[in-house]
Amino acid sequence: MRILPTLSIYIARQFIAHFLMVMGLFAFLILVFDTVELLRRAAGRPNIGLSTIAEMVILKSPHMVQLTFPFTALFASILTFWRLTRSHELIVTRSAGVSAWQFLLPVLAVTFALGVFRVTAVNPVSAMMLSRYEYLDNSFLRTSGSEMAIAGGGVWLRQSGKDGQIVLHSSTIKLRGPAVELHPVIVFLYRGNDKFMGRMDAERAVLKSGYWEMENVWRSRPEEPSIFLERDQLPTDLTLARIQDSFAAPETMSFWDMAEFIDSLRQAGFSALRHRLHWQALFAAPFLMMAMVLLAAVFTLRHVRQGGTTTIIALGVMTGFLVYFFSDVSFALGLSSSIPLVLAAWTPAGVTTLIGVALLLHLEDG
Repeated sequence: MRILPTLSIYIARQFIAHFLMVMGLFAFLILVFDTVELLRRAAGRPNIGLSTIAEMVILKSPHMVQLTFPFTALFASILTFWRLTRSHELIVTRSAGVSAWQFLLPVLAVTFALGVFRVTAVNPVSAMMLSRYEYLDNSFLRTSGSEMAIAGGGVWLRQSGKDGQIVLHSSTIKLRGPAVELHPVIVFLYRGNDKFMGRMDAERAVLKSGYWEMENVWRSRPEEPSIFLERDQLPTDLTLARIQDSFAAPETMSFWDMAEFIDSLRQAGFSALRHRLHWQALFAAPFLMMAMVLLAAVFTLRHVRQGGTTTIIALGVMTGFLVYFFSDVSFALGLSSSIPLVLAAWTPAGVTTLIGVALLLHLEDG
């Protein structure tokens, strides 16, 4: 039996109403917790007022809310199917010959549309607002101010030219106004992609217009003695803007900024991996939301008896936690290059979909 358009619209309206309700609840909780956290961080800082705190909370909220979309879809679906089951509407619908797959189609279609809306509309707005939030956070709450130092593994920069590639490594990078300073710095010189030609060890390097100005430099080449120079220059096409973009969080990049995505495909390093994984995860986001709907249907497909509501809520919370944990593990494996980035981004959606379809087939047709 083909599901009637009137019934499809009715189910879709029920789901949208529950989706907005759950999203509103998540947004309220995010606003409360972010406000408390920012007030805690701003304690004892006279240079930041309540108006700035409120602005920062508002700027960060769209990004945090969009992260909850998969779990909002899960709980909204549970509420929708639970309500239809408790009111016996779903039972009557199924007794009329409508299968679970048919009454799931309106919810899946709306969920996919919401996922596309999140990626194409919400994400660009949240990225722009999050970028402003990061600026205020750096200006008022982080102790580093306008100076950025990266410890531990240090910072890696790469530039390509017609003669080959140059890779710079430094334990510390400082941004002082328009100036970029590295110290100490090691430069690896390559011809082509992998033929090592030599290295330069400098005490300090400052980015100028079109070149790095280096101090106390040792130049080394294979099978040649090292040469010491008090000052030396290294041509570069790097700029302050490009270096700052390489440190920008992927979340501050809009889905429509394809130039950044294409640039990340040509770059190497952890920052480029994060950007590529971010875009892959955006493409997979609508399908992860649809997978959550399938899991919700598994929980609420049977008639809910007395006391079953608590079980459904507990299962929903547990499922949301497991999917979140599994996604984090998958992304971590992708960033460590243990698995391909495409696999890391699409595995949570793919595995969740397969589990949901398998369980539904067992309950519906088994």
